[in-house]
Amino acid sequence: MSDVEQFEAFLLAHQDQVYATALRLVGRASDAEDIAQTTFLRAWERFGALRTHPAAGGWLNTVATNLALNHLSRHRSRWRLFSEMASGDPAQPDFDATIAADEPADPLAHADESARLERALSALPPHQRVPIVLFHFDEQSYDQIAARLRVSVGKIKTDIHRGRLALRAVLEGAHESH
Repeated sequence: MSDVEQFEAFLLAHQDQVYATALRLVGRASDAEDIAQTTFLRAWERFGALRTHPAAGGWLNTVATNLALNHLSRHRSRWRLFSEMASGDPAQPDFDATIAADEPADPLAHADESARLERALSALPPHQRVPIVLFHFDEQSYDQIAARLRVSVGKIKTDIHRGRLALRAVLEGAHESH
């Protein structure tokens, strides 16, 4: 099998993960497609080392995340930033319990719930969506997210808390309309 064929198989194996990561962070399909394409261009440049590396998927996810964050920082003027505020506990268990309690056993229903969550996430403004994605999907700490976005931990906690409230409202509203 040629390098091109091996890379094509590599791309097919990882394209959904990379696109989903980018889409969750930037919220727009066209931007996510550009980020995924750039991620795979970088992967092609390093394919000799990546092709058999067990952490290739993690490397791709990191590259896609960094590209998405760079994209968002270039467009920071569009962000509606909250002023710095100290907040209490963002009540993570309540959010996680709400999502877990609504998780259906039926795979088709689960796919529908996942699609609803993705739509609700994409409706959030970037300053809420990005920290939520980094926290819940990439499992980064508040400190890591704050350092990465160059804002205070208090702002991250506030944005995650407000984003969770907005997500809950959207998800409960959509659930009631079914």
